[in-house]
Amino acid sequence: MEEQVILVNDKDEQIGLMPKMEAHQKGVLHRAFSVFIFNSENELMLQQRALTKYHSPGLWTNTCCSHQRNGESSLEAGKRRLMEEMGFETKLNEATSFIYKAPFDNGLTEHEFDHILVGKYNDAPIINQDEVAAWKWMPLEEVAADIKTNPDIYTAWFKIIFQNFYQYLKV
Repeated sequence: MEEQVILVNDKDEQIGLMPKMEAHQKGVLHRAFSVFIFNSENELMLQQRALTKYHSPGLWTNTCCSHQRNGESSLEAGKRRLMEEMGFETKLNEATSFIYKAPFDNGLTEHEFDHILVGKYNDAPIINQDEVAAWKWMPLEEVAADIKTNPDIYTAWFKIIFQNFYQYLKV
């Protein structure tokens, strides 16, 4: 069965469920999360999305992201997806949330009520190559500079989060 996303209103109140692909085809507002993992040097763990992803393949982004399942909290979903994509567990905290809408060249649209989750971890991940092509640690200042210099190599949501919610990216 296709994965369902949680449809929400602008107050993040659940109003229904919809197959993930249909929600992205219709650009319907749904719940999501973005995980940001930092090491003890305050470097951010970035991932390069797998080349087989249905949107934003090969682009660099935050540590991991996805959608909550029906009945699953943002923190539970973040821990689950962190293990599925990056192969490790760590404590997460919710920093903030926001709504964004980003159309893609392939006709799909991300329209998400995105919960930003942050955590600490110092080891190398064990990446799931179906989800992640590569990973690296980067100081936040270098990420900010690289987004300005090379905006086309980063995902839409990552650029929005980094530009508007930088102050929340602290553990």
